Amino acid sequence: MTTQRLPFPVPDERAQYFVGQYADMHDLVEDLVVPDGVPEAAATVLRTARELLCQSYYCYEVSTVAVMHSLIAVEIVLRDRIPDAGKKPLQRLIKQGADAGILTARQAEYLDDGRQIRNRLVHGHTVHAVMPPAMAVPMVTTSFAIVSELCAAVL
Repeated sequence: MTTQRLPFPVPDERAQYFVGQYADMHDLVEDLVVPDGVPEAAATVLRTARELLCQSYYCYEVSTVAVMHSLIAVEIVLRDRIPDAGKKPLQRLIKQGADAGILTARQAEYLDDGRQIRNRLVHGHTVHAVMPPAMAVPMVTTSFAIVSELCAAVL
């Protein structure tokens, strides 16, 4: 029996379309800073989403995972902010948040778009999605911004 070892990470061949080297990935995510006042559970998820974007240099598809992960942070904060959130699905949280003025119409629209993408992936309607980092970074940035805005509104 032979032991199979993972190869040393090599850049995904598609990485050349968005950066020259791994160090350049940090330039893509430098503005993704978790602000003070974000609950630790959401902050951890946001930091992980940021790191996943960087790792898409080695595995292009990880940028899609970063987007899905960043939505988790928004959901965590919404559950904190919305009374009686319980185990309501994200769609209901978004609607309730918009109706209560916790979310702006713009935020609710962006979140619902992200929710629909997430659902297509999670429920198998989209079997394999590749979201290039150029598309993923603005989506993760939106999650960071919404979390920041929701947490700032509490202070």
